[in-house]
Amino acid sequence: MRYKLPFLAIASCFLFAAAAHADLIDYVNKADASFEWKLKEKIDHPLGTVYDLHMVSQTWQTIKWEHQLQVYVPKGVKPTETIVLWNQGGKASPTSIVLGMEMAKKANAPVAFLYGIPNQPLFDGKREDALIAETFVRYLKTGDNDWPLLFPMVKSLVKAMDALQAFAQREWNFIVRYFLVTGGSKRGWTTWLTAASDKRVKAIAPLVIDTLNMQAQLPHQLKSYGKYSEMIGDYVKRDLVPMPKTERAMKLWSMVDPWVYRDKLTMPTLIINGANDPYWTVDALNLYWNDLKSPRWVTYVPNAGHNLLENKFDPTRVANTLGAFARHQIHGVKMPKLSWKHEDAGDKAQGAQLTVISDPMPKKARLWVADAQSRDFRKSQWKEHDAKIRESAIVGTVNSPNGGHRVFYGEMEYQIDGMTFYLSTQMRVLDKK
Repeated sequence: MRYKLPFLAIASCFLFAAAAHADLIDYVNKADASFEWKLKEKIDHPLGTVYDLHMVSQTWQTIKWEHQLQVYVPKGVKPTETIVLWNQGGKASPTSIVLGMEMAKKANAPVAFLYGIPNQPLFDGKREDALIAETFVRYLKTGDNDWPLLFPMVKSLVKAMDALQAFAQREWNFIVRYFLVTGGSKRGWTTWLTAASDKRVKAIAPLVIDTLNMQAQLPHQLKSYGKYSEMIGDYVKRDLVPMPKTERAMKLWSMVDPWVYRDKLTMPTLIINGANDPYWTVDALNLYWNDLKSPRWVTYVPNAGHNLLENKFDPTRVANTLGAFARHQIHGVKMPKLSWKHEDAGDKAQGAQLTVISDPMPKKARLWVADAQSRDFRKSQWKEHDAKIRESAIVGTVNSPNGGHRVFYGEMEYQIDGMTFYLSTQMRVLDKK
């Protein structure tokens, strides 16, 4: 279902889209004398070498943004023209260093982790969504285009790319040209907007940020749940959701919605979502998938929440899929080419059929199916169903539920250099017979 806007609202969105591009790009490109970086330490780690950098990305609203930036190079991995840039909050820990090393091994390329996205706490101890909401409210009150927190978050990544290129030239005598950018939740949000802001971004892998096309997502969530998810309560409490119908509020959402920038998002994209993510509706992807311009793939993780870990699924699933995508993009290996079709199976009341065309064909294929009394599948248990790999297609069928609602998607397994990874189809929700 596509959310329809009146003609004048559509015209306004086009005007806001042009202004939004200018506001984000102008902020990112604005000269800032406080930018600097230095290599603090080169650490010999049992898994390889860790380069520990300190970076000041900018001064935003009189606040200096400082970051830890670490580069992970496992034993046997060489510098590459494209490296992975993962953005996240906090600071480095022994666990994050091991994660960075493992990701670099799977990608067969150096991986950089940029910490402190965003710098927090700020403004009386606010963090994460409460902090973003605070800056949105300040923008609505003042009209100062620099206020939305996503802008300095994006600029932090852009300045990290500057620092990493200079570091590689100085430390390795090697030219890094491109970046595969990734991160989860609001760092996934930042990933989308960074890709729209800088041509050095060769590919992206946003995780658990299934909310593009916000003009359609919020009404769809309200219709599906009967109320807004409690996970976006920070925005509801500040009267940002539902969206105010003022000109400034419309401009705000257009400035921070990656869907508005879709003409710039033409690089290969891997979207990784949790099938039980409590932030978004189960079929949120369907409200923007066909609007995207990029070569794209999606991976759903069954029985995993927003952190992709809640129900103790196979811990290699996300790491292998992200690592395989990076290996494909960095080393020039083609990703599987996928297309699919959801159709009614005979009489519409009887169920649905999913047909997937894949080149190459996967090693294995299956359906994942979940049931719920309403269209709220956040607490549903996903169960594996068979799908048949035929000579030219993968085919699976699902019966309509006797009561309530049922949702399903297809999943295919592939391998690169012995590493198994997973790609999915879009979701389809079935109503009762």
